[in-house]
Amino acid sequence: MFADWFASRGWSPRRHQLEMIAAAEAGSHALLVAPTGGGKTLAGFLPSLVELAERGPRPAFGPGSGVHTLYLSPLKALTTDVERNLMTPIREIGLNIHVESRTGDTKQSKKARQREFPPDILLTTPEQLALFCAWDGAREYFADLKCVVLDEVHAIWSGKRGDLLSLGLGRLQQFAPGMRRVALSATVDDPEMIAGWLRPGRPSTAARSPYPFHGEGTARPVSSLSRSDGEGDHAKHGGGVDRDVTIVRGDPGAPPVIDVLVSEGHVPWAGHTGQHAIPEVYEALKRSGMTLIFVNTRWQAEFVFQSLWAINEDDLPIALHHGSLAAEQRRKVEAAMARGDLRAVVCTSTLDLGIDWGDVDLVIQLAAPKGASRLVQRIGRANHRLDEPSRALMVPASRFEMLECQAAREAVAANAFDWEPVHTGTLDTLAQHVMGCACSEPFAMDDLYTEITGCGPYRGLTYEQFEEVVDLVATGGYALRTYERFARIVRTRDGKWTVRNAQTAQRHRMNVGTIVAAATLNVRIASRRGASLGGASKQLIGGRKVGEAEENYFEQMSPGDTFVFAGQVWAFQGINGMDALVTHAQDKDPKIPSWGGSKFPMSTSLADRVRAMIQDRDHWRVLPPDVQEWLELQAARSVIPDAETLLVETFPRGSRHFLVAYPFEGGLAHGTLCMLLTRRLDRLGVGPLGFVCTDYSLAIWSIKPMDGLDLGALFEPDMLGDDLESWLAESFMMKRTFRNCALISGLIEKRQPGNEKTGRQVTFSTDLIYDVLRRHQPDHLLLKTARADAAAGLLDVARLGQLLTRIKGQIRHVPLERPSPFCVPVLVQIGRERVGGGQAAEMILDASAYGFDEADLIAEVMADAPPELAGAE
Repeated sequence: MFADWFASRGWSPRRHQLEMIAAAEAGSHALLVAPTGGGKTLAGFLPSLVELAERGPRPAFGPGSGVHTLYLSPLKALTTDVERNLMTPIREIGLNIHVESRTGDTKQSKKARQREFPPDILLTTPEQLALFCAWDGAREYFADLKCVVLDEVHAIWSGKRGDLLSLGLGRLQQFAPGMRRVALSATVDDPEMIAGWLRPGRPSTAARSPYPFHGEGTARPVSSLSRSDGEGDHAKHGGGVDRDVTIVRGDPGAPPVIDVLVSEGHVPWAGHTGQHAIPEVYEALKRSGMTLIFVNTRWQAEFVFQSLWAINEDDLPIALHHGSLAAEQRRKVEAAMARGDLRAVVCTSTLDLGIDWGDVDLVIQLAAPKGASRLVQRIGRANHRLDEPSRALMVPASRFEMLECQAAREAVAANAFDWEPVHTGTLDTLAQHVMGCACSEPFAMDDLYTEITGCGPYRGLTYEQFEEVVDLVATGGYALRTYERFARIVRTRDGKWTVRNAQTAQRHRMNVGTIVAAATLNVRIASRRGASLGGASKQLIGGRKVGEAEENYFEQMSPGDTFVFAGQVWAFQGINGMDALVTHAQDKDPKIPSWGGSKFPMSTSLADRVRAMIQDRDHWRVLPPDVQEWLELQAARSVIPDAETLLVETFPRGSRHFLVAYPFEGGLAHGTLCMLLTRRLDRLGVGPLGFVCTDYSLAIWSIKPMDGLDLGALFEPDMLGDDLESWLAESFMMKRTFRNCALISGLIEKRQPGNEKTGRQVTFSTDLIYDVLRRHQPDHLLLKTARADAAAGLLDVARLGQLLTRIKGQIRHVPLERPSPFCVPVLVQIGRERVGGGQAAEMILDASAYGFDEADLIAEVMADAPPELAGAE
C-alpha cells in the first residue's frame, strides 16, 4: 500500500528510506544523516507506519493499547509541523493510525485524555519526556513502546538538554526493552560519535569513538515497502540494549547556490550589524518570493527589522520572529508564513530547524554565520526539495567577516560540518533525573546506576559520583542536611528510594527541564545607607535606575571595573539581588567597553579555515579586490599571521599604549583571555588597563608601554591556574552559574503550586546557599558543577587552553609606530555600546573622545600607502 501511495504522487522511495525500513526489520537502532528536502522525517516514521498498518485492530485496553512511537523534537513548533505533514500519508492511504502532539502549550484536558487513551504516535519535546519519567505509572504507560524518533538530533544531543534526553531514553528502554531508537539530522560531522551517544547499553572495549559504539551497521536491502513475516519482531533480536546503531547516509542533494553580497563593490573595514547593506537586502527581497533573513542575536533581529521597515516604500509584508517575543506573536507569524502571506521574516535561531512553514525562495544570512553547520541548517530552509538547489545570500558586515563568510561557503561546498567536542554528562541534570525516577516509582541504587551508565554521556560515571548525586537529592549535601526542605527523597523499608510525599513530587513535575532563561539586571546608581558600629563603611543600596542589561555582562566584572552604558562611563560596584550597582566613573576611559557582537562564537573548525585562508596568498584571489588590497596593506605595514603562531602588535597612540593580538578563537575565549592578561599586566605595573575583543582579535591598552614585556611569559598556559582561580573567586559569575545549577538540580524550585518565584527571589535564595556552601562545604557537588559549567560555557576554557598550548613558543611580536589595517575592526569597538533591555538601537559615544573615530583611524592607516593599495580604503 505504501508503494502504491508513493506511485500515486509520482514518487519512488529513496534509497535511505528503504534502508531505514531494513534497519527496523533487523531490530537495529538507526541514525539517518540526509540533506534537507530528502524525506528525512518520513524515513524516520516509515517503519512505524508500516508496522502499524499491519497491526490489525488495536485493543482498547491492556497489552498493545499504548503508545507505539514517540517522536521528540527540540522545538514545540516542530511537533505541530510534523503532525500536519505526517497526517497526509495517513489520510491518503486510509490508515487507522491515531497521531497527537503534546507540548507545554497543550490543554490539560487533552493531556488527561492522552493519559487514559494514548495515541499510536505521540509527538512531543524532551521536556515532556522528562515529565513522563516522573509520572506515577510511567512504566505501564510505555510498556508497548516500539520506537522513539529524535528529530534534529544535532541541535540537542550535547549539553544539558541532551543529557536529560539521554537519561529519559535510558528510562524508556527499561520500560520497553525492545524499543528502537531512531535519530535524524542533516548536519552531523561525526556520525559515529552521535551513534555512540544514541546506542543504549554498557561501554564496549571495542569502542571506536568517545561514546562506546559497536560499529556501523549495514542496512539489509529490501525490495518493497512491506516487511517480511515476523522479521520485525523485536524479541527475536535480543531487545534494545547493546544492539548496533545502523548509520544510514542519504544521497547528497543539489548543491546550494550561495552568493556573497559585496555592497556597491565595497566591504566595510569594521562593524557587526550589516547596516551598510540594508538597502541592497531590501532590493533582494523585492526580487524574490518568501525570504528568511537570519541574524545571530535578538538585538540584531530588532535592529534589522526596524531598518527594513524604515525603507519599506512598497509596503512589503515583513515580520519579526525571535525567542523574546510572546508565544502568541510567534504563532501569528508562523501561521502567516504557512499561508504564504509574508514576503520576508527577520529571524534568529528560532527558525533554524526543519519546519516546513511554506515555500521559502531565498535565505539571507546577515553578518557572518559563525559555523558551517549553522549555515547549512539555515540554507536548508529554502526550497525544501532535494533535487533543486537552495538559494542563499551571505552579507558580511566587515572585512574579517568576509573571510569568515568565504570560509563558510567553502566548507558547505566541501560538505564539511563543524565538529563537536566530546560531552560528559552533567551532575545537576542527573540529580533532576534521579528525582524524577523517585517520583515515578521507588528505585534501588544498583539498578538505577546500571541504567544510567548505559546512557552515552554517563558511561564514565563512577559509583561514588552517583552516590553523591543521590545524597544531594536526599539531603542537599553535608552542609544543608539539617534543613528539612532539602530532603526530597526517603528510603523505604526494603532499602529503595522514593519521593518524600505527593507535594514534593508535584513541585518537581512543575520544574522539569534544563532551559534556564537568561535574566537581566536593573542598572542602578549606588548610594550608601546606614553604618556599622565604630563608623565602618556604609552598605551600598540601589538608587535611581539607569536601565537594564543582561546579567551575564556583569558576571565577569570585579568591583571597580569601568564600562560604558547608556552613553556614560560607570564603575561597577557589585550585584545586590537583581540590581547591578554602579557609580559615576572618575576615569572616563572605560576598562570594559561592550558591543552588540555575535551570540555565537566562531566555531573551531571555521576558525581553522579562516586562519588557513589568511596565510595562503593564492587563496586571496577569491576575495573582493578591496579585501585583497587590505590584506596586502597588512603585509606591508606589519605581517600576515600564520596558522601556527600568534601575531601580537604593540604601538602607542595618544596617551595610551596598545597590545593587539589575533587568535581567531571567538569572543568567549578572547574575553576570558583579556581578563586574565589584564590581571597579569596589572601585577607588572602597566595599568590602568582596559580591553575590547571580537571573534577575531583582542586589544588591551595601558598607560605604560607593553612592547618590552616578555610576551612568551605573558601568554604562558599557567594563567589557567592561579590567575583563573583568583579571578573566579572575585567575580559574580560563579554565583549566577551556581543559581542555574541549583534550579536544574531541583535544589531550588522556581515554580510552586499557585506561585512562581521572581528572578529576584530565586537569586536571593541561591546566593544565600552559595555563601553557606563556600564557607562550610567548598567541595559541594553543585559548586563543582557550577565551576565546570563556567569553564565550558561562559569562559570557553578548553578552547583557550588549546590556543595557549598551540602558541607556546610561537608568538610573533611586531612593534609598530601606528595601528595596522588588522587593528581597525577591534579598535573602533572602543566607545560603542549596545543599550540593554532589548532596545533596538545602538548608542555610539563620541568616539573622538577615545581617539577611535573610524574614518580618522582608516585615514591614519592608509597614510603613505603605496598607490597600488589605495583601493583598500
